[in-house]
Parts: sequence; structure tokens; C-alpha cells
Amino acid sequence: MTTLQNTAGAAPAAPSRSLWALGWQRLKRDRIGFASLWIVAAFMLLALASWLGLIGRGWNDEIAVSYAPPTAIYQQDKSVAVHKSKAAEPALEGLKPAEDPIWAETQRARQNRDKYVVPEVKKAESLTFGADQRGRDILDKVIKGTSTSLFVGFFGSLLAIVIGAVLGASAGFFGRKVDDFLMWFYSVFTAMPDMLLLLAFAAVAGRGLGTVVLVLSLTTWTGVFRLVRAEFIKLRSREFVQAADAIGASSARRMFVHILPNISHLLLVQFSLLMVGLIKYEVILSFLGFGVDVRQVSWGSMLAEVPEELLQGYWWQLAMVVVFMSVLVTAFSMLTDSLRDALDPKVK
Repeated sequence: MTTLQNTAGAAPAAPSRSLWALGWQRLKRDRIGFASLWIVAAFMLLALASWLGLIGRGWNDEIAVSYAPPTAIYQQDKSVAVHKSKAAEPALEGLKPAEDPIWAETQRARQNRDKYVVPEVKKAESLTFGADQRGRDILDKVIKGTSTSLFVGFFGSLLAIVIGAVLGASAGFFGRKVDDFLMWFYSVFTAMPDMLLLLAFAAVAGRGLGTVVLVLSLTTWTGVFRLVRAEFIKLRSREFVQAADAIGASSARRMFVHILPNISHLLLVQFSLLMVGLIKYEVILSFLGFGVDVRQVSWGSMLAEVPEELLQGYWWQLAMVVVFMSVLVTAFSMLTDSLRDALDPKVK
């Protein structure tokens, strides 16, 4: 006969929390990291709204005069100009009809003028944040450029993670000849400077949004490969992997179902690091003329217009790009540091 223990007065056991739950709790306690998360999320929503056509869709419309200044500067200059005294100019008297040899022809032409004259569209003298050379709204341009740069950073990082994780998992799990061949392949890519390899791929592939994503991912997977390979070498001999092998699990299942989820937190940190790097690389490529197509806009293509504008004293496009880019890159960098600390299993 078995006896039942009385556990009515015992304290309930605390439920065990996963690494992700613990990481979320640590991230919420980190004020800087949590604020950076909200800033990055706001930029993501801004980019998504731009891609859906909710905002920034009229970035290519010429709605203002060339280099229209920001409204605040325009109002200040206008008020100064009104208070300036102007010298009176002598009035010019026109010719009388009897003195004008083409007066009759001019009157007949004026009667038919409305049939041929195209009504002139009045353009704005100023915009909230100014206009570029063609009179396009800089605010709409920088919003659309934000969506383009984030698109390149997100999908380029995602593809680089996939390439690096698959190759690194294969090298670390199988070892031997597979590891030797993939390490040789990795050494070939890392032997050349990153920027030189990037420009070489871009020059061969041409311009375009999809091309930029592909080129960036093919040149930035090496860091992920090295990390995943080292983790697979460390985990492939653990007990849970041997148990999966004992019950007949295939190599692919052991690699991507049993081992890969245990390093997913490291891949998330790598993803955020790559996002920052690829956004910068896209700006450099577009600035040099190897980036997005001429029918598209990004932060790099906007910065390519800046040198000519600065020579003429028009600085507002540079200011908008610098503000947006610095806020996003700084928030992403701080979020990456917070994620690394929050998802580190050694941190209590």
C-alpha cells in the first residue's frame, strides 16, 4: 500500500522559463535596449507603410520650385526681405496703339491665346523640410529611401544568415572532407578585402534592388559561417544529439531540428549586426553609382546628390538623411548590444 505525501503546505514549484523568456525579461529591464527596440520597430512600420503606398508614394512628384527651402527658413527670409527698403524704379510707359506697328496682330493673337496656352501649375515656394533640384519633397524622399535601405538590410541579412548557417552547419556537423572543402571556400572569400569584393560583384551584376540584396548577401555570409561551424563542432557530440541518432533521426533532422534551435539566439544577434552593416554598404554602393536603379531612391542615392547641393548652399537634403540614418543605425547598434547581453545564457 502506497502512502500519499501531504504537499498542501509546500510552496508551488516555480515554472521553468526558456532562454527566450529570460532574454525578454532582461531586455525589458534594460531601458536603453528596450527604447532602441521601439525606435527600430517604428522605423520598420514606417518602411512597411511606405512599401504599401500609404506614405511617401509621391516622392517623385515635382511639387515645388527647384531647391525650395524649408518653410521655417523661407518665412524668415521673406520677413527680412519685406522690411528691406527698395529703391523706386521709374515706370516705363508702353507704346500707344498708333505707335505700335503690330498692335492689330497682337490683339487678334490674344483672342485665340486661350486655345493654345497650357495652364501653368503653380509650384510651392517652400516645403516643410525643403525640396531637391527637381522640386521633389525631401520628406517623402527620405521616407521612401528608408524603406529601400531597410528592405536591402533585412532581406540581405536574412539571405546571408541562411547561406552562412547552411554551409557552417554542414562543415561543423560532417567534418572531414566536407569541412576541408568549405573551409577552403571560406578562405577564398576572406582573402580579398570586403569592399573590393563588394564592388567587383556589383560591377558585374549591375544595378537594381534585387541585385544589391544578392550581392551583399553573397559577400557577408562568412562571419555567420565561422560562428555556426564552431557551434556545430561543439554540439554535435552532446547527449541529446547522440540520443536522436540512436532513435534513427536523419542527419538533416539532427542538424536543423536538434542543434540549430540551440544557437538561434546567436543567429538573431548576427542578424542585427548584419542589418547595420548592410545598410551602410547599400549607402556606399548607391553613392558610388552601383546601388539601386535610377527609378528608385535610397539614402545612398540621396547622398549622391549632396555634393552639388552643398556647393550652392543647399544643405537640407543632407541634414534629413543624416538624421534618419544616424538614429536608425545608433538604435540598431544599441539594440544589438542589449540582445547579446539578454540572450547570453551565462548572464544570471
